[in-house]
Amino acid sequence: MLSFLKGKKAAVEPPSQYQQLGGESAVRAMAERFYDIMATDPRARELLALHPQPLTAIRQKFFEFLSGWLGGPQLFTEKYGHPRLRARHLPFRVDIKMRDQWLLCMYQVLDEQVADPLLHMQLKQQFTRLAHHMINTD
Repeated sequence: MLSFLKGKKAAVEPPSQYQQLGGESAVRAMAERFYDIMATDPRARELLALHPQPLTAIRQKFFEFLSGWLGGPQLFTEKYGHPRLRARHLPFRVDIKMRDQWLLCMYQVLDEQVADPLLHMQLKQQFTRLAHHMINTD
């Protein structure tokens, strides 16, 4: 051991949100539930109409995005490059109504699947900022 490190403890990084949620299975469950809600809640019907059917491929892409966005494996970036979410969504009309429908689904997922109050609040704030950023039309 190097003399200047002797007796020093290595800094321990706090767990990522991905780890706090429970890893791959929990993040996949979030992505799946998000699209289940979108597909069944009539309040999200316009949002659902923007998505290609069947939802199988988009569910997988969303899981891959969430994995990296939450501090886990960068699955989306490895497959498709940088997410560039706003640019990827420019072909679609994303207005306040679409933002609100998206958040309706995501907030329900958080309410159902994230029990830790601090993590729930942090994720809600992050998803809200992300959804606001996606608006590309009045």
